[in-house]
Amino acid sequence: MPHRRLQPMPMIRVLQVEDSSFDAELVLAELDSDGIDYEVQLVDDEQGFVEALEKFQPHIVLSDLSMPGFSGQRALELLRHHNENLPFIYVSATLGEEAAIEALRKGATDYILKQNPARLASAVRRALHEAEVQRASHRAQVELIRSQRFESLAMLAGGLSHDLRNLLQPLLLAGDSLQDYQDDPRLARLGNLVRDCGKRGLDIVQSMLSFARGARRAEQVRVGALLSALELLMQGSVPRSVAMELAIDDPELSFEGNDTELQQCLLNLCLNAIQAMPNGGRLRVETAQAQLPADFFRPDEQRREGGYLRLSVIDSGAGMDKAVQQRLFEPFFTTKDTGTGLGLVSCQRIISGHGGVMRVDSAPGRGTRFDLYIPLHELIADEHQLDGHEHLEGDAEQVLVVVEAAGELSLLVDTLNAYGYQAHASQSGTAALQWIEACGLPDLVLMDAEMNLFSGVQTLAALVERGFEGAVVLLSHADAPPDRRKLPPLQQLHTLDKPVTTQELLRTLRKALGGGGASD
Repeated sequence: MPHRRLQPMPMIRVLQVEDSSFDAELVLAELDSDGIDYEVQLVDDEQGFVEALEKFQPHIVLSDLSMPGFSGQRALELLRHHNENLPFIYVSATLGEEAAIEALRKGATDYILKQNPARLASAVRRALHEAEVQRASHRAQVELIRSQRFESLAMLAGGLSHDLRNLLQPLLLAGDSLQDYQDDPRLARLGNLVRDCGKRGLDIVQSMLSFARGARRAEQVRVGALLSALELLMQGSVPRSVAMELAIDDPELSFEGNDTELQQCLLNLCLNAIQAMPNGGRLRVETAQAQLPADFFRPDEQRREGGYLRLSVIDSGAGMDKAVQQRLFEPFFTTKDTGTGLGLVSCQRIISGHGGVMRVDSAPGRGTRFDLYIPLHELIADEHQLDGHEHLEGDAEQVLVVVEAAGELSLLVDTLNAYGYQAHASQSGTAALQWIEACGLPDLVLMDAEMNLFSGVQTLAALVERGFEGAVVLLSHADAPPDRRKLPPLQQLHTLDKPVTTQELLRTLRKALGGGGASD
């Protein structure tokens, strides 16, 4: 007669510690009668027990108390060193009340007397259920800790980016100014170097914020330039035993994205590939265009049919099994001794931020292939790029520059004076008001929105009270824009994200002085 199942359960692995085959059969008969599906391994010594824990990986341990050369107490001690939460039930004929209490105190889940085994099946079910609840609680705690760590990273990134962008502002302005000395090739080259270092630093700051907050700054990325930059970054990182190959389908193809973020993503995948080939192999980075149908996308992905750029990183390394692939994009999961487990998470965020998707194809001994799909959109030309004769020179307009940082203030004034403006420096709001009292109202005010001694809001309010009706350009951080509700009514208000380049600054000044209205 078939046994009736009280509650469906997946098959469990039972490690039985018992030296009597007869008693072992009696214990298993209780599981059979309750309809529990199981696979069992029987051991009666310490070596067999330890090996079974590693290889058999049981869901529960059922152990006798006393055996020749081995004991249930020793089995419990070994189990708790191996796994603190795995259920352990004593099944013994000699367990007294005091011994049972001591066993529970030392970490046993339950105890069953062999002469009264009717409670065994329910004890097994309860122990497995409690273990699953405990594992779920542990997973929730781990996810909470991960979430808190990401929040901490976001706060740290925000604070660092604020300070770094202030430090980068002089580099951008000084680099542009030095490039104007075309009659001195050394100064021009120095200007180019300083400006490029400033822009590179700004890109790193933006990428740091992108990882922590998911923010992304769009620009036009050319495939050829992207892969050339990757090749430059990989110099010195590719061992002689690894042959690296770049295959670019259309170097002139452009798309909307973030160049630095994509460089970091490809660099991360390439370095991972090299580490997967300790004895050498082949690394190939290729690009191609692909048309993706609706059924290509997974249920948790947005279905965007159409044209995509495919960026592929392919290696001939050791490959990954399915278990590792399923955890690839878990935060802090890593198979490396010194890895952080954040590289692939960052890549996935970057590609998702571009509206794209990632795919991985790998198997042990067959290498690994990562495909990054980025949507291609119709390009919209920048109005400033269309105008090759853009007028950026000033016409002797009076510009009052109000910035607390002395180095930044000096560079801004020198830059504006060099481009035909009459710029006047004020290192605080009170100094700006004193200049107005002495010299009159300027045509335009260029002001840092984050002054401390006399705030930008207070300074602008005082300017309006004194009859200023001209244009105002506020320098602020993208993640901390000025609260327009607190600003006095201004007809001409423009904002620029720090750090600002010379071209952006001059273009905004021409727009503001031309009466273009308020702008972001």
